[in-house]
Amino acid sequence: MMEKIIKDVGDIQSRLIDHRPVLQGEIRYFLREFEEKRAFRECRLLENLNKMISDTNDHDLPQCTAIEAANHMAQRIQQRELEAEQSTHVQVCVEKRRQDWEEFLKEQGALKEDVDEEHTKAVSRLTAQYDEMKKDLSKYSGF
Repeated sequence: MMEKIIKDVGDIQSRLIDHRPVLQGEIRYFLREFEEKRAFRECRLLENLNKMISDTNDHDLPQCTAIEAANHMAQRIQQRELEAEQSTHVQVCVEKRRQDWEEFLKEQGALKEDVDEEHTKAVSRLTAQYDEMKKDLSKYSGF
């Protein structure tokens, strides 16, 4: 009797702990499903993917390389144009600054002439005033 109980406990334990028979059945079912039912569909998908990749490598990749080269050349042309534009812009700015400087020097020359003229007038007024004062002084000293 004890042997039967031990055997039953062993069977229960193997069913609860040992999952190999269940897993083997599931694996066999999966393989049969995959190989029999999905095999053709999967092969077609893989062949289509292979064809798309080959077409991409043969046709699209050279076009992309050519487009990339054209983009690189266009960027170089844009860079040269930008440098030329900046160079002409700098030249225009330099010319404007030169013209502004010449105008400033002319204004300063005109202001200098005005100041010199006022100085000359002030000197002549003061000279006349001092001459007048000398005359008055000589009148009073002569007495």
